[in-house]
Amino acid sequence: MSSLIPSAFAAAPGQPDPIMTFLPLIVLFALFYFMIIRPQMKRAKDQKSMQETIAKGDEVITAGGQVGRVVKVSEQYLTLDIGGGVESHFQRGTVQTVLPKGTIKDL
Repeated sequence: MSSLIPSAFAAAPGQPDPIMTFLPLIVLFALFYFMIIRPQMKRAKDQKSMQETIAKGDEVITAGGQVGRVVKVSEQYLTLDIGGGVESHFQRGTVQTVLPKGTIKDL
C-alpha cells in the first residue's frame, strides 16, 4: 500500500526559511526608522544648534509665544527685552525660533 502514495505527498513539510519569516518585520522597522525616527532626530539636532547659537541682539519667539530681543546671554538663561524696557528671564530651551532682524519693529 505504501507504493500507491507518492513520496512527495508522504514527506513532512520543510521548515520555512528564517530570513523570509522575519523579512516583513525588518522592512517595517526600516520604514519606521527612515520615516519617523531619523527626521525627528534631525529636527532635534537643528533645534539644539539654533538654541546654542543665540547671541545678544537676536530677536526670538519662546515656546509660550513671547516675542523679544535678547539683551543678555548666559549658559542656561536668556534675558529678553519684551518691550517698554521690560526685561524677562527665560531658559534657552524655551526658544522656538530666531526671527530675522527688524521683525519686532513690524509688530
